[in-house]
Amino acid sequence: MNDRLRGTFFGMASAVLFGLSAPFAKLLLSGAGPLFLAGLLYLGAGAAFLLVRTSSQEAKLTRADAPLLAAAVLAGAALAPPLMLWGLLRLSGLTGSLLLNLEAPFTMALAVALFGEHLSRREALAAALLVLGGAIVGAHGERGLTGSLLGALAIGLACLCWAIDNNLSARLALKDPVTVVRIKMLSAGAVNLVAGAFLESRLPAARIAAWALVLGAFSYGASYLFYLKAQRILGAARQGALFALAPFAGAALAMPLLGDRPSVADLAGAVVMALGLVLLVRARHAHRHQHHALDHEHLHLHDAHHQHAHDQHAHDGPLVEPLVEPHSHPHHHGEATHEHPHVSDAHHKHRH
Repeated sequence: MNDRLRGTFFGMASAVLFGLSAPFAKLLLSGAGPLFLAGLLYLGAGAAFLLVRTSSQEAKLTRADAPLLAAAVLAGAALAPPLMLWGLLRLSGLTGSLLLNLEAPFTMALAVALFGEHLSRREALAAALLVLGGAIVGAHGERGLTGSLLGALAIGLACLCWAIDNNLSARLALKDPVTVVRIKMLSAGAVNLVAGAFLESRLPAARIAAWALVLGAFSYGASYLFYLKAQRILGAARQGALFALAPFAGAALAMPLLGDRPSVADLAGAVVMALGLVLLVRARHAHRHQHHALDHEHLHLHDAHHQHAHDQHAHDGPLVEPLVEPHSHPHHHGEATHEHPHVSDAHHKHRH
């Protein structure tokens, strides 16, 4: 499996796992407040990844990464989940799931406008189709249901917070993903549980808490790990487009789980989203481009972008021969100009 297909698989897996969380969370909200539930979801994710071993080959987090990680925790973990759950209290599971579609365009807009990423015309069309498909499915979302403008606004703000988090996380995607997941999930869980203790009077029952921990391990922990892996390969903008599958997955589950019924619009939206996904997977972007000098650290192979010599001694002692790949160490990229298919990964932030 080539890198692009592997990144697409990780991106789709991340989207589906997270999308399925909304209908289940809607059920759990009957026995827990939004802050307590958000705390348990993240605590479950963090606790699960305490059992996962980190790789010695991955680049480690440093003090320089702390501001980015703290901002990602604040936007994507401390603010977004309570806003989403508060909104779900005032909306149907189907409508709440479909509103998550706002995360994709927010992520793509920030990635292109502020963080130097790019989308080709075909990729931009694919992203638009994915978003349009979600919009078609959601066009009838409140029919026969008692919705709330405030609930929709809360979920919209949650999506904006997640879009900020996604773009910040793309700066951390080259570091050890298991460590990033642990720190982010446990920090967010602690913040939300403390807030729930002060602001919510209702403690969740043991059964609700147990299910929340399990749901968090998969729909938050595993989903975020796959998201980081996809961002490392594809960049934030393309992963943002793939994440447009999340609300559709949630809406599909809400139908049997919560009793919502599909319509012609649901089927039409599914066709449009499938077309967008095919276009995104098949899109190729290649042109002559220049690499400026760059110093950074991440897990890598000695491919066309990593032709460098190694010192005789590593930071913690002599290197062992033969050199094992992939490996991670600080390295320098010299200036280069060439042409090949590429995406907006860490090595291809350039103007078009």
